[in-house]
Amino acid sequence: MAFIPQTAGVLLKGVKLLLPWRRKNSVEDDFELSTVCHRPEGLDKLQEQTKFTKKELQVLYRGFKNECPSGVVNEETFKTIYSKFFPQGDSGAYAHFLFEAFDTNKNGSVSFEDFVFGLSIILRGTINDRLNWAFNLYDLNKDGCITKEEMMDIMKSIYDMMGKYTYPCMQDEAPREHVESFFQKMDRNNDGVVTIDEFIESCQKDENIMQSMQLFDNVI
Repeated sequence: MAFIPQTAGVLLKGVKLLLPWRRKNSVEDDFELSTVCHRPEGLDKLQEQTKFTKKELQVLYRGFKNECPSGVVNEETFKTIYSKFFPQGDSGAYAHFLFEAFDTNKNGSVSFEDFVFGLSIILRGTINDRLNWAFNLYDLNKDGCITKEEMMDIMKSIYDMMGKYTYPCMQDEAPREHVESFFQKMDRNNDGVVTIDEFIESCQKDENIMQSMQLFDNVI
């Protein structure tokens, strides 16, 4: 079930775009923190509600403001950010699905708080937390189950973004083959949909998926 490791990889690249990575040393790091003039209100509250330290939140906010000076990200900006890592493919559809997952308030924008809450789950959450978040990403209409049509939309978006430039090159029928493999392994009762319980149970039994979840452990 390569779709989850693939999703983890492309998601990780997008996450890194909003983080201030290239630092020379801790002295430079401390100087950059001291120059952050605009911070979100309730930093202490965010620390309580997430699994980040205050210093980590300050660093995250600096990176977020660098990419999003207004303090919020709309979908078009999100797509532009994601396209930086996939300039030769079409990342628009995948960025749309990812934006929907971060836009938990469904108000058409992602604030720093929205971003940090999602990031806390992805980077610091338990395996179950991360799998629940992934399930929500794939459950496009949020009805509590994943259909073949929803998974096909997700797989096609990944293929459009990077499939034609992978080695070995993915064939045109690859997305559908991934979907069929997904349902063969996860749709335990063969009712045509995958529930959250089926999803988590199947993922926990798949060594490749469990390894892909560990990609996020040491990002920050």
